[in-house]
This record gives sequence, structure tokens and C-alpha cells, in this order.
Amino acid sequence: MRMGSYNKSYWDAYADKNEARYNEEFAKFVHNLVISLRCSSVLEIGCGTGIDLRYFPDTFNVVGVDLNDSALSIASDKMPSARFEKASITDLPFEDSFVDFVFTHQLLNYLDDADLDASISQMHRVSAKYIMSCEKYSSAEEQIDDYHQYRDIAKRWDEYDNVRIISNVDMHKDIEPDMVRFTLVAKL
Repeated sequence: MRMGSYNKSYWDAYADKNEARYNEEFAKFVHNLVISLRCSSVLEIGCGTGIDLRYFPDTFNVVGVDLNDSALSIASDKMPSARFEKASITDLPFEDSFVDFVFTHQLLNYLDDADLDASISQMHRVSAKYIMSCEKYSSAEEQIDDYHQYRDIAKRWDEYDNVRIISNVDMHKDIEPDMVRFTLVAKL
């Protein structure tokens, strides 16, 4: 799916069901990872209703972006101390090195190749320290259905000289039942 062909009705329905997708173990995992890496700010791209950000305290600098107004409204209501903005992953409205830790959770699977490459570049640009992607994985990057396809995110990071891949493993099903690939890179 191209970002330019954003399907509002599909994503409105997704936002309505997003609260039911809350995975406490994944939210804890993100929080604990960010804290253990000594980061003081986090940005989730494609944050939906903010379910993956709920473990961060009010004192933490939390930012989320999404294209869906309904999801952003829910996120803002649930986490009033966080900053939620409408923005596209292919054109993030932040300065370079804006935040310590940037992440996506099953968003990059929805992008076509051109938008995926632009998105990786934007994530790299706005991150000061780390970038994490948790996406459905296949080295062949074949289609899953009409809306998304498997991705090999580590392969995309191989094209960057100033990053180091720290982790590229399947997540344990107790943390993420969809068995996504956990890819973490550090900016050098």
C-alpha cells in the first residue's frame, strides 16, 4: 500500500479495533528496552491509539505520529502528557536527531518499496541514537495479502554506513504473538 493511497476507511476500522490489540508484554518490552539503552525520548511512527507507548511515565518525552485522526484522538485522550501528531513516515515534521529512540511496530509491512526506502531514511534522520522495527519477516519479502507484505528490514540498513545492526532476531511469541522480526540498529 502506498502512503499516497491512504485508505481512510480501512485505517478508521483498524483504529476502532486497536485498543483490543493492546499487548502489555510488548509495551513493557519497548519501555524496558528504551530505558536500558539510556534514552530519554521515544517516537513511535504509526502509533495508532498509542498502545505501545502506555508504559512510559508522564515525565518521559513521548511522541507518536500517525495518519489517522481518530487514532490520534484516542491516543491523546489516553496519554495527555505525550505529544501526538498527524504525519506521514515518508515526511516526518521533525529536525535531524530529534529523538533518542525511534520505532515502528508492524507498520513497514504496509509500505511499497519506494515508501519503505523513504521511511527508513526518515527514521534514520530523526533518530539520535537507536531505531527499532518489529515487522513481519521474510527474506523474500513476498505479499501477505492485498494490504501488506513481509519485509527484511536489516537488509535495508545494510545500505547505511553509519549504523550498526545490534539485533535482528524473531521476537519470542510471549512478547509478540505475531512472531515479528525484532531489528534494532544504533546510529554511529
